[in-house]
Amino acid sequence: MSPPRIAYYGDVFTGAIDTLATATQGGLRTLLFLRVPTPGMLAAAGELDCIGIAGAARSMAPADMENELCPVADCFARLGAPVVHYKTCSTFDSAPAIGNIALALRVLAERIPSRFIPIVGGQPNIGRYCVFANLFAATETGGPVLRIDRHPMSRHPVTPMTESDLRLHFERLGMSRVVSVPYTVYQRPDLDQTVAQAARGAAALLFDVTRTADLVPVGRIIWREACERPIVVAGPSGVTQALCAHWHETGAVAASAGPAGVGAAQGPVLVMAGSLSPVTGRQIEAAADFARFALDPVRLLRQDENHATESVQRITDLLASGRSVIAHTAPLDDRPVDKSLPGLALAQETGKLVARILSSAKVLRLGVAGGDTSSWILRALDIWGLSFVGHLAPGVALCRAHATSPDLNGLEIMLKGGQMGLPDLFARLRDGG
Repeated sequence: MSPPRIAYYGDVFTGAIDTLATATQGGLRTLLFLRVPTPGMLAAAGELDCIGIAGAARSMAPADMENELCPVADCFARLGAPVVHYKTCSTFDSAPAIGNIALALRVLAERIPSRFIPIVGGQPNIGRYCVFANLFAATETGGPVLRIDRHPMSRHPVTPMTESDLRLHFERLGMSRVVSVPYTVYQRPDLDQTVAQAARGAAALLFDVTRTADLVPVGRIIWREACERPIVVAGPSGVTQALCAHWHETGAVAASAGPAGVGAAQGPVLVMAGSLSPVTGRQIEAAADFARFALDPVRLLRQDENHATESVQRITDLLASGRSVIAHTAPLDDRPVDKSLPGLALAQETGKLVARILSSAKVLRLGVAGGDTSSWILRALDIWGLSFVGHLAPGVALCRAHATSPDLNGLEIMLKGGQMGLPDLFARLRDGG
């Protein structure tokens, strides 16, 4: 195989899917692997411009992150991609003891030394903006834009974003000398000299992204550096957008016309909602004609076999009757959400439950709400890769599974973060759009 242009690791599955969609629609031949690919997997995939590995580092402690990322870094070094992208959540939520982005970049840079690490601070198509190093985000698709320390992510139960200045945020994570490159310099004739001067002594350069037009100069800067030596880059799918914008402008890559719209599911769909987000709650409420099944998170965490067996049987029966089903771990009434429950362990148990359901029921389309839930559900399934089918909403893609098992090969899967998607998203999953 020729080296891909980009190799990326998504620290949560939903984010990795967004980059898969971004790269495919940007005209890059792209496949997302669900683990470090073997030579056989790479051979089956064929020539690729962009290779992704989906992971769960966002929910891991530092020692687990190192164990997860060292083989990824070794793989990317062997592939020889000029750009190695650590794909973060677009809200950059991370903490010193959980999902530490600075630690991840250190592990990658030890194997792929970079003169400096570019950090792309925004992704306008999903309402994420970086202005003078401060991060702003829409509260939901089309919703109001708030500074991240006044956004619902500031109250995230595991990795609350209480600092909007990403330079200070990275300093708290253990990375000092992060230098801001403001959007006001992008149109200056001495931009290259300005960037070179900022890079002297810097561990990382944080690039503002205030609008789509900012992506082209950022992509040009990253690619120029990558052509001299492999470079590690951090940020959301704005990294791939910036590179593709530059390649389209220069003619190096032809933009894709994009796949056709998503058609209706051939049978009932299963949605597993592990997200506590109010956005996901409204999407469940809007799907009034779906059967709803409330899972007991406490019994799941206790690994209560009676609850698991009963849940699998009832959900399987509903699907067999032709009903589409939403199974959810958060209450839909006025009862408060118990935020003391260990989210990672709950996501793992939810993954085991979905694997049991799919072994009993014939499901051709699956939806998952929640970043950590998505990560652990796919880890519980015997799927080794995903390719992009089409978009159901901004930032929400439908993908096709590549698996050894004929029961899972070709399964269509929607994975979404808790804050993503319009209220009618689950109806779109079933009916197409």
